[in-house]
Amino acid sequence: MTEIPSPGLGTSGNKDAGQCAETVQTALELGYRHVDTAQMYDNEEPVGEGIARADVSREDVFLATKVLPDNLAHDDVLETTDESLDRLGTEYVDLLYVHWPMKAYDAEDTLPAFDKIAESGKARNIAVSNFTPELLDEAREILDNPILANQVEMHPLFQQEELRDYAREHDITLVAYSPIMQGEADDVPELRNIAEKHDATPTQISLAWLKQAENVVPIPKSTGEKHLQQNFSVPDLDAGDVEKIDSIDREERLVDPDGAAWN
Repeated sequence: MTEIPSPGLGTSGNKDAGQCAETVQTALELGYRHVDTAQMYDNEEPVGEGIARADVSREDVFLATKVLPDNLAHDDVLETTDESLDRLGTEYVDLLYVHWPMKAYDAEDTLPAFDKIAESGKARNIAVSNFTPELLDEAREILDNPILANQVEMHPLFQQEELRDYAREHDITLVAYSPIMQGEADDVPELRNIAEKHDATPTQISLAWLKQAENVVPIPKSTGEKHLQQNFSVPDLDAGDVEKIDSIDREERLVDPDGAAWN
C-alpha cells in the first residue's frame, strides 16, 4: 500500500491566494510532504503555486485533491479533474477523492470515472471522503482500483471507532480532518493535563494521539510558521496517555454535511 506522509497540511478555508501559496511553501520547507486541497476550497491554483515555489521536488510531495459533489457525474469527473490539474500546475495528483457521497454522486456512474483517471496516470491513487462502512463496501465492489484512503472528521472528541476498525481490516488509511477540533483542544481537560506533562499544547496532544493511531494520518490546518512547526513536531505519547484519550466519553461532531462547514 502507498504510504501517505503524516502529518499532512490541510488547506480548507485558506482562500487568500498569497497566504495560501506562502503557507504551502513554508510547510514543505519545514518538512511536510503531504498537501490536501479540493475543488470546493477554491485554492488549487495557489496550492500549486506554493508547491512550485518550494525548494522541494514535486516527486517528493504527496498532493491530494477532491472532486466537488456537484461534479461527480461520470463525464464531469473526467473534465473537472483535468481542470484541477491545470489549476494545480501538475500532470498528476497522488490522491484523488470523491469529496462527499451526495448531490451528483452515483456509485455506478461516478466510480468508473475514477478508475479511468487512475488508469490514465492522472491520479496515482484514488480515495473517498465521508464514507460509511456500507458506502465503502459498495465502492470496493465497483472499483477496479483499491481505495487508498477515506477522509473523515476525526479527533479525540469524535474517535471513529467503527471506521478505524474497517480501515485496519481493509488496509485503508483514515485521513483525519478537523484533527485539532477547530481550535477547541484547549477546552478538553484530558488533553490539557497530558499537554502539561509533555510541555506541549493540547493541540499537539490531539495530533500526537492521531499520529500514533494505526492507519490514521491527520491533516491539520494552519497558516503561521510557528503553528505549522508545532503541528509538525509533536511529542510521543505513552500507553497511559493514549488510554486516557481513548476513554474520553464526550462525542462532538464539528462538521455538518448539510451545512456550510464542509471539509
